[in-house]
Amino acid sequence: MDTQLWAPHVTVAAIIEHEQRFLLVEEHTPNGLRLNQPAGHLEPSETLLEAVVRETLEETGHVFTPQALVGVYVAQFEREHGVPATYVRFTYCGTATHDPIPRELDPDILRTVWLSADALRAQASRHRTPLVLRCVEDYLAGRRYPLEFVQSHPAVLR
Repeated sequence: MDTQLWAPHVTVAAIIEHEQRFLLVEEHTPNGLRLNQPAGHLEPSETLLEAVVRETLEETGHVFTPQALVGVYVAQFEREHGVPATYVRFTYCGTATHDPIPRELDPDILRTVWLSADALRAQASRHRTPLVLRCVEDYLAGRRYPLEFVQSHPAVLR
């Protein structure tokens, strides 16, 4: 691998639990319809917290309030044409507004769904990646780190 061209993709994801069910999105992917947490890529000039709030709103219409970092996950998955890509995923848990704001969702999102942990486990073959369940299992195990665990240098926010 040419390490000069290697750059991991930084992503964020939100775990939102309400009445023992988790908010997920059903989205179009190159592999068909898949389930995922509200998630997406970090954009230039934003913090990880800003990214997870933005992605959750764009994909679900819900306003997300992060409360803790569940974990940081490094994984490699094949993308289109069998090319591997490395992802660094920051998963946060928190609360969201009860009712979504009426808005058009990201074009790849078919709908939002609320699933219990058991229902999510039963549909593992439909997960976007194995990280979907891993993050929920870590959340259910009580893994929580303070939001201040990850810092953004002021130069990033220019």
